[in-house]
Amino acid sequence: MKIVSLSEEKKIEKRISITPDISSKYISIGFEVFLPKNYGDHLGFSDEDYKSQGAKIIENEIDLIQTADIFVQLGLPSDDKLLNFRENQNLIGVLNPFLNKQKIDNLTKKKINNFSLELLPRITRAQSMDILSSQANLAGYKAVIESFAKFEKAIPMMMTAAGTVPAAKVLVVGAGVAGLQAIATAKRMGAIVFATDVRMASKEQVESLGGKFLTVEGAENLETEGGYAKEASEDFKKKQENLLAETLKKIDIVICTALIPGKKAPVIIKENMINNMQRGSVIYDLAAVQGGNTAFTEVDKIVDKNGVKIMGESNILNQLPISASSLYAKNVFNFVSNLLDKESKKININLEDEIIEKTLIK
Repeated sequence: MKIVSLSEEKKIEKRISITPDISSKYISIGFEVFLPKNYGDHLGFSDEDYKSQGAKIIENEIDLIQTADIFVQLGLPSDDKLLNFRENQNLIGVLNPFLNKQKIDNLTKKKINNFSLELLPRITRAQSMDILSSQANLAGYKAVIESFAKFEKAIPMMMTAAGTVPAAKVLVVGAGVAGLQAIATAKRMGAIVFATDVRMASKEQVESLGGKFLTVEGAENLETEGGYAKEASEDFKKKQENLLAETLKKIDIVICTALIPGKKAPVIIKENMINNMQRGSVIYDLAAVQGGNTAFTEVDKIVDKNGVKIMGESNILNQLPISASSLYAKNVFNFVSNLLDKESKKININLEDEIIEKTLIK
C-alpha cells in the first residue's frame, strides 16, 4: 500500500501531513511512503530527513498521484491535481464537505473514498485521531499571544513604588478546546479571566482553570450528544446579549472561539457592544473564517472600531506550523492505522466502525 501526501499551497497552508518521524511509523506497519520533492523544506525537514526514515522522494507529481493508494492532506488538493486521481483511491484530510460539496461529490462519483477528519465522533477511541482538539489547542494558545502583543498595556498586576498597574481582564467566548486553552494561557500570564459558553458542562472546566464562568439566568444546556455546541433559542440569545453588553464595558481583551460545526459562526458581539468597550481593547476572533463572532470581523485584517482592535486570521496555525504539523501527522497516522486490516495489510472500510462510518463522506 502506497501512502502519499501532496504539497499544500503554502500561501494558504504551511502545515504538512507527514513528518519524518511519522514516515517511519507508516513504514513500520507495512506502507510505502512517497512524497514530492522539497515537501517539508519550509519547516526545516529536508528530503534527506525523509529518505533517512525510509520515505521515497518523487519529482514527477502526476506519477506520484496516480500510483497512490492513500492521500493524506490538510485540505482538498487543487483542481488540477484532483483531475489525475483514479478510482478506488482514498483521500484523508480536513475536507470541509459543507463548503466543498460539489468537488467531493465529483470525487465520490469517481469511486474515491473521502474521509473528512473534522467529522470524527467524540468517543474515547477516537481521541488520538481528534484533529479538531489538537489544532484548536494550539489556536487558543496563539490567539492569546497575538492579542496580548497588540494590547498596549501590561497583562499581570504589577505593584511598583510609582503605583499599581491593574491586571488585564480577559473574556473568552466559547469554552471548547480552543477556549479552555485560551483561558489557561491568559491565566498563566497573569490576567483576570472570564468565560461564557452555551454548554453548562463548561462551567466546571472553566472554574478548574481559574476562570470565572458567566452564567445566563435560566440558561439552557445547548450541547449535542456528540459534545458540540448547538444553536441557542432567541430568548437565550437575548439574555446572553444583555450579560455580555454589561461585561464587555469592563473587559480589555476578548478571545472569540464560538463555532457550530457546518454552519456560519454566530455573531455574538454586536456593534453596540463594541461601541461601549474601552478604547485600546482588543478582540481576537478565531471564528473569522466562518463569518466571525463579531459584527466587524474581517479575515486577515485588523479592524479598528472606535479604538477597539478586532483581529481574525484565515489560518492562525500557519504561525505555529511545526507544532501543528507534528500533532496533525500523529492524528492522521492513528486514523490510517485504524483503517488498515492488520492481516491483509489492505484498507478495510468497515462501516460498522463508528469512526470510519462518521468520517466517510457518502
